[in-house]
Amino acid sequence: MVVFPNAKINLGLQVIARRADGYHDIATAFYPVGWCDALEMVPADGEGCRLHLSGIAIDGDPQNNLVAKAYRLLAADFALPPVEAYLHKNVPFGAGLGGGSSDAAHALRLLRDLCALPLTDEALAHYAARLGADCAFFIYDRPMLAEGIGDRLSPLALSLKGYHLLLVKPPVAVSTAEAYSAVTPTVPPVALRDLLQRPVTEWKGLVENDFEKSVFALHPQLAELKKRLYEAGAAYAAMSGSGSTVYGLFEQLPEDAEKIFAGCRIWSGACAY
Repeated sequence: MVVFPNAKINLGLQVIARRADGYHDIATAFYPVGWCDALEMVPADGEGCRLHLSGIAIDGDPQNNLVAKAYRLLAADFALPPVEAYLHKNVPFGAGLGGGSSDAAHALRLLRDLCALPLTDEALAHYAARLGADCAFFIYDRPMLAEGIGDRLSPLALSLKGYHLLLVKPPVAVSTAEAYSAVTPTVPPVALRDLLQRPVTEWKGLVENDFEKSVFALHPQLAELKKRLYEAGAAYAAMSGSGSTVYGLFEQLPEDAEKIFAGCRIWSGACAY
């Protein structure tokens, strides 16, 4: 069986408070996009999950990959057959796109279907949350508001149909720890859910990513890319997550995007939700 773990972007990201456990309370909207990896699992001899990697190089032992961890998580509660897993990485990491989390969640979904496990999406999301704060979102894979540490999900009435997305990933990686260490938590005057009900044309200056101030200071080229997105006609532009991808929402995509963002990886497509 083959699945295609997709990326996400953040529509706004409010860092509200630092918690006693060292984490932060946030509010953000996760929105799925079509930039995808590919993951295949097939029954095998032997035992466990033997993971084979291709595409973008990932350092370290494959058994530390979230796909292998997802297999072991379910194997602790269910009698899973041994599998060969093949993960082709296309979504860049250190990019604010949730690629690794999506791989993990889609591995759980694939194993549920492959092994006919009696798990609802809600039950599977509980497993996913144990692998990472944003993993549970990819079980549902539709626009959701995330609160708490990003693990409290609720449906979001939001439609971006008619808009197109342009994602720009420069050759820069931003670590999540680096981003959080420099951000100043602030209780927002207006809840993000309310801001997102406004027309997209009103989002600029209102729907903000609180990481941008500190991350842009460390990596000014990201601020320049956001500026170029607006100059190219974006109705709204922002950084996704803790970076380093920036994106724009367009009524009509610029024809010369490859030239405007030379040296960067780009992805574009129509908004599906």
